[in-house]
Amino acid sequence: SCSPASSFHRNGDLYGVLTDGAVLFGQRGNWRSQLHSVKTLLRVCFIIQDHAYPADELMPLTCRGRVRGLEPSRGDVDDALGKFSLTLIDTLDTLVLLNKTTEFEAAVRRVLSDVRLDNDIVVSVFETNIRVLGGLLGGHSMAMMLKDGGQHMLWYQDELLHMAKDLGLRLLPAFNTSSGLPYPRVNLKYGVRGPETRTGTETDTCTACAGTIILEFAALSRFTGDPVFEAHARRALDFLWEKRQRNSNLVGTTINIHSGEWVRRDSGVGAGIDSYYEYLLKAYILLGDDLFLQRFNIHYASIMKYISQPPLLLDVHIHKPLLPARTWMDSLLAFFPGLQVLKGDIRPAIETHEMLYQVTKKHNFLPEAFTTDFRVHWAQHPLRPEFAESTYFLYKATGDPYYLEVGRTVLDNLNRFARVPCGFAAMKDVRTGSHEDRMDSFFLAEMFKYLFLLFADTEDLPFDVEDYIFTTEAHLLPLSLSMAPTSSAATNATTEEELDDSNFDWTCPNTRLLFPDPAFPRNLREPIRSAVDKSCPRPAPYREPGMGRPPLRAQDFMANNPEHLELLRRMGVSLIHLKDGRVQLVQHATQAVSAVAAEDGMRFMQEMMELSSQQQKEQLPPRAIQIVSHPFFGRVVLTAGPAQFGTDLSKSATGVRGFVTVAEPYSGCSELANAEYVQGRIALLQRGQCMFAEKARHIQKAGAIGGIVIDDNEGSSSDTAPLFQMAGDGRNTDDITLPLLFLFHKEGNILMEALKEYKEVEVLLSDKARDRGETAAAVKIQQKLALSSQVRTKSKITVMLT
Repeated sequence: SCSPASSFHRNGDLYGVLTDGAVLFGQRGNWRSQLHSVKTLLRVCFIIQDHAYPADELMPLTCRGRVRGLEPSRGDVDDALGKFSLTLIDTLDTLVLLNKTTEFEAAVRRVLSDVRLDNDIVVSVFETNIRVLGGLLGGHSMAMMLKDGGQHMLWYQDELLHMAKDLGLRLLPAFNTSSGLPYPRVNLKYGVRGPETRTGTETDTCTACAGTIILEFAALSRFTGDPVFEAHARRALDFLWEKRQRNSNLVGTTINIHSGEWVRRDSGVGAGIDSYYEYLLKAYILLGDDLFLQRFNIHYASIMKYISQPPLLLDVHIHKPLLPARTWMDSLLAFFPGLQVLKGDIRPAIETHEMLYQVTKKHNFLPEAFTTDFRVHWAQHPLRPEFAESTYFLYKATGDPYYLEVGRTVLDNLNRFARVPCGFAAMKDVRTGSHEDRMDSFFLAEMFKYLFLLFADTEDLPFDVEDYIFTTEAHLLPLSLSMAPTSSAATNATTEEELDDSNFDWTCPNTRLLFPDPAFPRNLREPIRSAVDKSCPRPAPYREPGMGRPPLRAQDFMANNPEHLELLRRMGVSLIHLKDGRVQLVQHATQAVSAVAAEDGMRFMQEMMELSSQQQKEQLPPRAIQIVSHPFFGRVVLTAGPAQFGTDLSKSATGVRGFVTVAEPYSGCSELANAEYVQGRIALLQRGQCMFAEKARHIQKAGAIGGIVIDDNEGSSSDTAPLFQMAGDGRNTDDITLPLLFLFHKEGNILMEALKEYKEVEVLLSDKARDRGETAAAVKIQQKLALSSQVRTKSKITVMLT
């Protein structure tokens, strides 16, 4: 079957393959440094133990644990936290994969002694299932494997499995609905019924939330012999299958758990639906039930017919699947190429993965959402692992060393842009490189695991991963569970259906036969790279004399011209009228009347994007304040708002760098009393009492090289409030020549605390964060210069421009 257990082997020891026009590397030993680099990430586990345990997650900017109720609420994101040492449990099987058996044994003992599952707290059923129940089951699988080896965990008596069953029983009340779909949340102590539960009133859940249960619940049933868990998971999947739109064979994003009515009828492969499709295929692999494969194949055919527009994956309406539902994609769909590998459909996997890689290279990370022309839609990136997951599966399937290069890019970007003194921080804004005080448990459970496996050789692994399947949280469940005894009560819960053999792919295609030409994958990737870069000129298609009219040019297009609209239709370009009155253009080359028309359409879209960027006067993007002095060395980046006056940092290749000093008065609304200390430095100011431009003039008169205004509204944060531009005072502001940036109170407090602790704090004001290595090297050079001269004054500090 198309499972991870299929034999994927490297083609010898030499990888001197000509990929995308260059020999990437020679001996495989050249990649050992990448494996070592991944292993160094393991130090984060011990940082968590020192700074965060027993909290659920690490807060890497403030070096402390995130305890729910003690930190400001982040809304639904906090539903993953249950005061059950989430990161520790989520990381158990990762320790074994890295052959850290001593550390694994200590971690298991800590879980058994310290973790409680009966807390009076409301948690997400979905997150608790995939992270905690999956983590306990993955840990149990590893413990049994080690015990069977006869050297480790000999004392183990299924304690993790007992905890897993206890947790499973605490999740079961959520399934007490007429449909069998679970409530989205459950109280670990009181369930879903009664006032003490503080939940049970919800009516809607996402398709993935209800459809991503079967692997963990079926494994729990097979491990324990209790069929109740698998039966409930199967019932939920049966209901979702019955509620699919019968004409399109697609499912919506959100469903009413009582009536089964679709609440959100948009359908895609990203957020809200993603792992529902993943678990249909993986349930077939793990459990051997052909019905799951049939359902997956029916869904997959519809996905490829309606949603897939290679290399894009665009949401559609389930009742009108030819009508796009939105003009942007979310980063969670990055898992889909990996799923296509398991399916055996390699070509579209290569195409979509390449599109995602080019977007990654453009922004350093995949933005949480990006538009069809590959611009940032939502700028956050919480260190999601889905792209690394697909990279690993594509490398396993093809042996193409190109994917090792992709993995190195991911790893380098993590180390350059996300590493902070206490771990790895989520990106608040990929455009500026600013951070969020957040490191989700899936970073160690998934990202870490897939990067390690990508670069590992067989001898690096303590066991054969082909004997296991990865859950959506990358936990390892043994394929031998398909042979475990199970009650008929569980399997009979699935509706009997006629099996249609035409929907079955019984074997995975041999990639050597599929792609006999080594250049073939490169030929698939090249046009996608050009489309994302928008920098590759296209030759005009050949037109026989007198055959057809010249193509429509973007500068001539009028949306109310019927003739122009007809030309767009012939070129495969469709017009979407947005709610805000704007018009979105989307091209599907396959819908063009000819290859020449499709080429005309691609050129038209290229011209339109260039024209739009020229004509549209965009708001100033956010700026970055990077703390570059010891011990930060550029690892802490704060999102800052720009000013409509003063130095335009986007036009400065170096930014402005200097030590910070608090202005006196702090408001900056009069001439500074400490001008001698501000001279040559970056002044810190408090918002209020006068215009921003007036503050800038006062610190400029004192000799400051820049200014940072900190919000006086305690608790304000760029997490919850949109950044704004600091406006002038209605007068000509050409006299202001220094840069002025704005920080909300939370981000400003981080800077003030650093100044309080380290006295001398140096920052870099720029349009986006600079490479950490460059800033650290610059600091070391400056320190050497200071030591050699033995001169340091408060009145004037030499400013280094990076």
